[in-house]
Parts: sequence; structure tokens; C-alpha cells
Amino acid sequence: MTGIDEVLARGDVRSVFQPIVELGSGAVIAYEALARGPHGSPLEAPDALFAAARDVDRLRELDELCRRVALRTAIGAGVLAPLMLFVNVEPEVLGTAPLEELLEIAAGAPAGLQVVLEITERALAARPAELLATVRRLREAGWRVALDDVGAEDLSLAFMPLLRPDIVKLDLRLVQQRPGPAVAEIMNAVNAYAERTGAVLLAEGIEDEEHLATARALGATLGQGWLFGRPSPGLSTALPVRALELRAPRPTASSATPFDCLPEGTTLRRSAKPLLIEISKHLEREAVRLGGTAVVVSTFQEAAQFTPRTRHRYRELAERVGFVSAIGAGLPVEPVRGVRGADLAPGDPLRDEWDIAVLSPHFSAALLARDLGDAGPDRQRRFEFALTYDRDTVADAAQALMSRVLPAGTRSSAPLVGPGAWGDQGDLSDQADLGATGAAAAGAGDGRGSSTAPDAGSALAGRPAPGRHGRAPVATEAERTLRRALAATANGVSICDMTRPDQPLVYVNTAFERLSGLRAEDVLGRNCRFLQGEGTDPAAVTRLREAVAEGREARETLLNHRGPQRTPWWNEVYLAPVFDDEGRVVQYIGVQNDVTGRVEAEARLQAERERAQALLVEAERLAGRDPLTDLLHRHRLEERLEAVLLEASVTGTGTAVLHLDLDGFRAVNDDLGHAAGDELLRAVADRLRTRLRRGDLVARLGGDEFLVVLPALGRGTAGDEGRRVADELALLLSTPVTTSRGVVAVGVSVGVSTSPEDGDGFDALLQAADVRMHADRAARRGVLR
Repeated sequence: MTGIDEVLARGDVRSVFQPIVELGSGAVIAYEALARGPHGSPLEAPDALFAAARDVDRLRELDELCRRVALRTAIGAGVLAPLMLFVNVEPEVLGTAPLEELLEIAAGAPAGLQVVLEITERALAARPAELLATVRRLREAGWRVALDDVGAEDLSLAFMPLLRPDIVKLDLRLVQQRPGPAVAEIMNAVNAYAERTGAVLLAEGIEDEEHLATARALGATLGQGWLFGRPSPGLSTALPVRALELRAPRPTASSATPFDCLPEGTTLRRSAKPLLIEISKHLEREAVRLGGTAVVVSTFQEAAQFTPRTRHRYRELAERVGFVSAIGAGLPVEPVRGVRGADLAPGDPLRDEWDIAVLSPHFSAALLARDLGDAGPDRQRRFEFALTYDRDTVADAAQALMSRVLPAGTRSSAPLVGPGAWGDQGDLSDQADLGATGAAAAGAGDGRGSSTAPDAGSALAGRPAPGRHGRAPVATEAERTLRRALAATANGVSICDMTRPDQPLVYVNTAFERLSGLRAEDVLGRNCRFLQGEGTDPAAVTRLREAVAEGREARETLLNHRGPQRTPWWNEVYLAPVFDDEGRVVQYIGVQNDVTGRVEAEARLQAERERAQALLVEAERLAGRDPLTDLLHRHRLEERLEAVLLEASVTGTGTAVLHLDLDGFRAVNDDLGHAAGDELLRAVADRLRTRLRRGDLVARLGGDEFLVVLPALGRGTAGDEGRRVADELALLLSTPVTTSRGVVAVGVSVGVSTSPEDGDGFDALLQAADVRMHADRAARRGVLR
């Protein structure tokens, strides 16, 4: 036999006790019974002991054994009135625990034994119906209830109004860690509950005086921790003992349905379905605003009324709210991922109701309606209803609904409420192998369950993979927190399964639905290439595919298309591989970000930059040009000529400079006006540009003077070539020009200088050409005379 089998066969577990102290007086008011395995064995620590029992599906037996030993050891050690005994129950075994035996042990103890049952929020999330029935039965027997580890998860605050604990045990992290916003939220919630109900706050983990001061500041009146005593087989003799006075618990309503929870005399209203639909949506929005500390429980008369739109809303609720349940005839145990569902048995009066209850530490509201049985169109059916914000009524209504929520994989039946709901202890065992569910949950998580691989992304999607018994374990608080975080992010998140053909999507969050313009049910099972379309860069797609093929990360920005309308949007996508234990890529996670605004802004910015650059180039061009003729002006020509002469000195070529001066230009201005003169100058500039080579330079020096530079000429023939071009230009420019004021004709005087013969600088060449231009003019005038 294995170690745990031997422990169970011999009943080899023991209990140790840790004192719980009243902080004001320092007196012991209770002890908590803590289980231990065989002394000195690997199973001595409780974590190892219970983990071993889970591994072999014997958790129920171990839990029963530990409670029996705890009660009997406590009686033997003297944990009797006025002291109280705190005991724990594992969530997985609720409904199969032999409570009658435990009640008999406690009732038969000398001087009585007052027991406090410690329950975590995990128990209520996993098995609402059994837990509520258990609490009801134990309260009837005089037991008290403590909600354990409050503050460790949001759900503990969400379920506090439902469970109505007598004692609220604050998680040790609240005492030992630095205060922050989360601590303030928890402090507000638990103090409001204590003030409203008379419950007592107990702080765990008090190990020094600083922890003690923090516990008192948080509102705790009871404390537990090493400062008061470590767990030991015997009781403390150093501390006084006194009784803890607890307020009598509020009687739990035994109403069969939420509508029956309405107080007598409640004013009822009547309305058709459209108004009730809008009220329900409003309460759902309130729950989303409250977030992880809210519980939403609702009923739908028939599964057909849980429409696709409703499924979409409830999926978002499950991602943002602590606990969501939907109950109706024909609804499965999980009508949408993350939502606890329940079928309704034939004849269940809840089939005639429309109810939704929202409960959190600082908010309570419920719509409770009953069908009037009208005939005719569905939307015109009328209901009598009440909208209540009374916390006790809302909590009673929520309990009436949750009493029908059995564990996943269990066929729904009548609600587990009222004294007759317990009946024979075998009834619940026949409905579900409750002890096996915990092992299935552990097996699914640690690889000791079914050999079938879980559905990729199931934990993220809120659909835990079945364990070895085929039942889906309830999502852990970490998974619920992850779902809420993924739902809240503005980035699209998707997961594709790399082990299946075509790598289909197996998870998308709400933001992905918004970005893609499609609902999750429309995209799951498809390859994400449906986002691509006209304008998607093939090179970017190729780079992504290559990265996926090589199992590495990738980031690209590419054009995608949204919804049936195929609206284009820019997607900055990041892909990251997920590897299994053997190093194989089994999934790819994609994070999508709509950067359309950024891409379009960058495009506008680039266009503006190009326009500015063009304007700058044009400004520079205009800065070096004559505004009338668009020819270079003197200073820019001087710069360009220096470069030409430098190149000529390197290449051994010659350069000619031509100085042109129009003869008779002043007469044109005087006779026809400056406008005609300007037209003449522009015509001269155009003729010069058309005659000269591409690399030649031409400038207007001012007035009617022009300068032409002919580079890359033969060093020995530059003068002859320059004079030949000068003659051609003189002839060309002497041709009459038609202006708006009439036809005009002018002559041209030209002087030619060459480099290096006449110099190697602008001034020398200009002076030489100017002298020869004047000589040419004088010669021409002599001829004319």
C-alpha cells in the first residue's frame, strides 16, 4: 500500500490546536484544530497529506477522518464551553460528509462542544447547493460559520453576503503586508458587513506587535498567530479563557423560489417583457461596474430564451464579475464559458419566474418576476414583478437560486433547501460522485488525469479540461482573475492550436471580437487569415509565417479588415509561441493592437515632411535664382563656377565664360514700357536655355546682362568653341520677339574669356569677358557707323 493508504487504514492522523485570542482582553476564546500526518513521516505536513489523498481519490475519507479525530481530540483536551472549536471542511467533499455522525459527537461531549465550521470561497464557487444546505443544517444544530481567507481572492468578498458568516477570518497577508488600495477595499467591505450583521472579524498571521497593531486598525477583535501560541497537542495554560458572545444568526429563508422571498405586503407591478429585459441589462451593467466582488445569479424559464445575444452578454459578465450563474429548463452546466448553469426539474416552480439578483459588499438589487401565463406573442407576455434593493431579500433570492446549482457534471434536481433537502446522506452521493471531483480537478491540473490532451486555451477560455472522471473542475480564482484581466484589456488576445490542422483559433477575448468585428463563435475554429484582405502586405505575412514555422516571436504592422463590411484597419500584432514540456510548440498567442490612428498620422506626417522638403528645395532653388527669368543669379553662378573650375583642374579640361549684354534694351523700356521689357528678358532667358547644353550654366547678372558658362571644353580649343557659341547666341537673340505691346528686336554684344588662359577664378574670368564684351560692342557700333 502507498503511504496514504496506510495512514487511512490505521487512522494515523492527529490534531494540534492553535489558540484564537480576544485582542482586547488577551483571553483565549477558541482553538482551531489543524490536521497532521504521522509524526516524522513525509505526510506529516497537511499540504502533503491532503495532496496524497487527492492523488488516489481518497480525499473524502481523509477529510472525514480528520474531522472525527479533531472533535474527539478536542473533547479529550478540554476544548469545551465556553471555548469554541474551529474545524475545516474540504470543498470537494461537501455533500458526502457524514454530518450526522459529527453532530452526534459534538452533542454528546461533556458540557457541550460549540463548533465553528471554516469555509473558503472556493467551496461556495465549486458546490453552491451542497454548501448552502450544509450551512443550513449545521446552523440548525447550533454550529457557527466562519468564512476563511477573506481578502485572498475577490470571491471571498463576493460570497460574504450569501454565506452570512458569523466570523470573518482576514487573510494573513492583510496583516503582514504593506497596506495598499486592495487592503482598503477589503477593509471597507468586511467592516461594512460586520457593522450591518454583528459578525466578528478575526485576523490571522499575527506574529509580532506590529502585526497586532495592524489587525486592530483593520477592525479585528479576534486574532490568531504565533504571537499568541503555535499549534500544539495541548491547550495553552498561560492565557485566560472567556466566552465569545456572538449575535444570533438571522434565520435563513426557506422559500422555494426567489419570488417567494419577497416580504409580505410587497407592492407588485405588472409589465410585458421589454421592460424586464432592460431592467435585467441594467443590473448586469451594475455588476460589471462592481467587478470581481459581485455575484450575479439569474433564471431563464427556457433554454431558448438564453439567446445568442444573451450568451454574448453573459460571457462578458463571466470575464468581469466574480461569479455568474444562469438557471433554466434545458440549460447545460456551462451555457457559456465561465457561467455556471443548471437545468430545472419538471414541476420546479422556478420555471414560472424571471429573476436576476446582483449582490456585492456595497450593492444589492434583484428583479423578481412571475409569469402571469398570458397567451400570444412571447414579447407581449406579462409578468408581475418587484424590483428590490433590500439586502436580506436579495441575499435570500440569490440563495434560492444557488441552491439549484450543483457541481459541474451533475444533473440538476430540486433545490437543496429546507430540512428535507438532506434526507438520507446517500442521496447526494447517488447524484454525483462528489469525492471524485476533487481528484479529477487535481489530475487535470498536474497531468495525472486523462491522457487526452485538454482543449488548447481551455483554462483561459473558462472551460477547464475534463479530468479523469470526465467532469470539468471549477475554474480557480487565478483563472477567473486572468479571464477578467483579458476581458478588461483593450488589446485583442487570441490563441491558436498549433497541434491541429490549419492552426485554428481556440480562444479570443472581448477586445479581439471588437477589433475583428466578429463574435467569438464566428471565429473560433478558423485560421486567423480571415483578417487579411486587399492591401495586406504579402511580405509582412510571409515574415509572420516564417517566424511561426521557426517557433519564434514576431511583430508586424499590417492592414487587416474588420467585420462583414471588411472595413480596413491597421493591426500591430505580436505573436509568441507556447511550448510543452518536451519543447514542442503547441500554441501561439497573438496580441492585436489597433494602430490605425497612429499609422494614418504617420502617413500624414510623412506626406507633410515630403511637402516641406519639396518646399525647402524650391525655396533654396528660388533663393539662388532671378525671380523674373528663373535663371541663376550672380552669387549662385559664382558658387557653381568655382565647382566647375575645380573639376576642370582635375580633369584637364577648359572652360569658357560668355558675357552677354543686350543692345537697345533701354529703348524698349522707354518706348513700350517695363512690362514689354520684362517679356523680352524672359524670352531671352528661354532662348538661352533651349540652345545650351544640359551641363551649361546661365545666369542673369542684372538689368539686361547675362552670363553663360560652358564647362568641359577642350583645354586648347575652349576659346574657339566659346566664340562659336557666342556667335550663335548673338544671332539667336537678335531675332525679333513678340510682346504684348508689339514686336521688338535688340542686338547683343558678347565677350568671351577662358580658363585657365584668362584666370582660374570668377572675378578674373568675368573681368576678361566684360572687357571683350565692351570691345565687341564698340566694334559693332563702328561697323554700324
